[in-house]
Amino acid sequence: MTEPSATRHAVRAPELTPSPGCPPPHPAPRTPTLALPPDSCDAHCHIFGPADVFPYDPDRTFTPVDAPKEQLFAVHAHLGLTRAVIVQSSCHGHDPRVLLDALKSGGGRLRGVALIGESTTRAEIEELHRAGVRAFRLNFLPHLRTPPTRAEIDSVLERVDGLGWAAQLHVRGEEITALEDLVRALPGRAVVDHIGRVDLAAGRDGPALCSLRALLDTGDVWLKVSGVDRVSRQGAPYTDAVELAASLVAYAPERVLWGTDYPHVNITGDAPDDGLLVDLIERIAPDPGHLRRLMVHNPAELFDFPSTR
Repeated sequence: MTEPSATRHAVRAPELTPSPGCPPPHPAPRTPTLALPPDSCDAHCHIFGPADVFPYDPDRTFTPVDAPKEQLFAVHAHLGLTRAVIVQSSCHGHDPRVLLDALKSGGGRLRGVALIGESTTRAEIEELHRAGVRAFRLNFLPHLRTPPTRAEIDSVLERVDGLGWAAQLHVRGEEITALEDLVRALPGRAVVDHIGRVDLAAGRDGPALCSLRALLDTGDVWLKVSGVDRVSRQGAPYTDAVELAASLVAYAPERVLWGTDYPHVNITGDAPDDGLLVDLIERIAPDPGHLRRLMVHNPAELFDFPSTR
C-alpha cells in the first residue's frame, strides 16, 4: 500500500473521457443561507484522482471527471462544512492510496469508508484504521460491480473484526427488502446510503421504505438522507425527496446522517448545486436539535470523531 512516487506527478495520464452520467460538478454553487453548527460533517463525499497521480482501475465501470482533494476541501470551506467522511469509489478499485492521501491531509477532521478486496490483508486494514477509516462499503448496484456474495462479506467481516467499523450498504430500492435479513445479521452497526435510493412511486408504505423503517427500529442501522437529487422525481428543489428525508429524520433522529455526495457521479442531467443541498437541510431537519444530531453528533458517534461541543 505504498504511496505514489513523487515523480508520477510529472507523468501525464492518457486523456480520459468521462462516462455518460458523470458531469463536472456545479461550476458556481451558491453560498448557503443556512449557517451550519460548528463541526458539521459531510458524511458522504468522494475524491477522484487526479488520474495522473492516482490512476483509475482498468476494470472500472465508469470514468469520472477528476475531483481531487483540494477541490473537495474548497467546496467544504464554501459550504461551511468542517468535517467529512470520504467514501472510496469503485472507479479506484481496491487501491486505497487516494483515500489515504486525503485522510493524511485532513488534520483529524476527516474519516474514511474503504473498499476491501479479497487480497486486502489485515495489516493493510489496520493501516487504514490508523489513517481514519471507520467503515467498509458493500456495493449492491450492478453498474458498480457484481454484488458481493455472503462468503465475500463474511471474509471482510473476519478481517475487520475488533476495529468497530460499520458496514455501509449501497443498495437500490427493493434490494433493501431482499437484503433485510442479511443486514439484521451483520455484527455491529450498518449504514444505508442515499435513503436506500428508494422509488418514490412506491409510496411511503412501499416495501423498501417499510424495510428501512424496520431496520432503523433495530437500533443498529443508520441511514444517510443524502442523495435527494437522486431520489426525487421532480427535480430541484427536490421537494418530494426532501419531504421523505424529513419524515425519516423525525422517525429516527439519533441514527440519520447527511452528505453532499460530491461530486455527483452516475446521475441524470447536470450536477446539483451543493449550496442548494445545504440549504435544504433546514427543511430535512427543521427541529434545531434534530439538525444538530444530523450534522454533528450522529456522524461523530458513528465515525469516531472527537467529542463535539
